[in-house]
Amino acid sequence: MTAALACLGLGFLAGAVPFGLFIGRLARGVDVRRHGSGNLGATNVLRVAGPGWGLLALALDMGKGWFAAALLPLMLGALPRLAIPAGSGSPAPLLGALGAVAGHIFTPAARFRGGKGVATALGAWLALDPLAALLGVALFALAFALLRFVSVGSQAMVTTFPAATLLGGRVDPLGWAAALGCLFALLVAWRHGANWRRLVRGEEPRLGRRR
Repeated sequence: MTAALACLGLGFLAGAVPFGLFIGRLARGVDVRRHGSGNLGATNVLRVAGPGWGLLALALDMGKGWFAAALLPLMLGALPRLAIPAGSGSPAPLLGALGAVAGHIFTPAARFRGGKGVATALGAWLALDPLAALLGVALFALAFALLRFVSVGSQAMVTTFPAATLLGGRVDPLGWAAALGCLFALLVAWRHGANWRRLVRGEEPRLGRRR
């Protein structure tokens, strides 16, 4: 249990690394929090710095979640070997994933207002249940292709994770990962609060199109 709790704490520190902030300063010499949506996530980096930098931010933010759920438990001895899916009965991968997503959302370096947690949750779910993660990505692609709203696609994707994992039952027989996924979905919904209000008013920008 000590190693599992260490995964939670160190996962938070890994998730709290503000890659979007670093990339904005490296690519454009700006603080991405002062431009676009004011968010530290990959979508805002894409808007501010361009597609290549946005993809880099996406990969790094996903990497935080994957590292915390897959590699960190192995490094701390909580798992005997690298296990993907990471539903091995040990709480360490789940706590690592929780720490990483919490660190990304509540980033101390950004006054506890980090990203929205979507990419980091995706990276964690690729470790916890890759099939559910890929299903979520497919649903994101479909929703985005139809509507061009990143917020809607992101919420659909993250909500798919616990549903697909629970229905699959293959890596999560006790339902703990599904419960964690529900928490992620609620956190993402909360962080998208401004997006939902703009959607209701018809003011939410579609990525790649003018308002």
